[in-house]
Amino acid sequence: MKYGESAFDIIYLLFAITCGIVILIRRKDTVGRLMGSAALILGAGDAFHLVPRVLNYFLEGDFTSWLGFGKLVTSITMTVFYIMLFFLHTRLYEWKNANEKKYVMTGLLMTALCRVMICMMPGNEWLSGGVSVFWGTIRNIPFVMIGILIVIMYFQRRNENHNFKRIWLYITLSFLFYIPVAVAASLLPILGMLMLPKTICYMLMLGVFLKESGNQVTC
Repeated sequence: MKYGESAFDIIYLLFAITCGIVILIRRKDTVGRLMGSAALILGAGDAFHLVPRVLNYFLEGDFTSWLGFGKLVTSITMTVFYIMLFFLHTRLYEWKNANEKKYVMTGLLMTALCRVMICMMPGNEWLSGGVSVFWGTIRNIPFVMIGILIVIMYFQRRNENHNFKRIWLYITLSFLFYIPVAVAASLLPILGMLMLPKTICYMLMLGVFLKESGNQVTC
């Protein structure tokens, strides 16, 4: 199992980082920069957790603190990734109501800040490898709120951009696979297997970015 999981993790990281670089090279406008940067942030953030995880399979030593720190970094970069999806939406689609856009953006940023602050609380016990269903639930409440908003936004405009038609579904599935792991994997380790389909959903999202990057449209 360690070989299969390690190979998949490495392929995913290489795919995410390569997508980011290719998109930034292909498309120079704001949409391209947002998609490329989001892909790089996702890949680089996940590397903080997945690289120590792979090394832990093949090297002797205690990787508890590195794995915990990686989970913290990934929690933050995933949040940033979805914030970037919001700003990407504002570039892909016209927002006729400026006040609505301002209120949504303010609420989203405040929710993201709340998520980051909760992730930084010592009760999470990242570096010691501690597990807590309570903190796993609390820190993911604002994250789920962000996800729901992003899903609604992209679902409402799903027919206006062919490439992004199904991205709302990929986001929804990624959360459905992620939440059981984040909240209860410490009690039922087999739930960790859900990270595989969750990662595939991220790869599908990056595939959407890659396809859209072929459209040379300036903003």
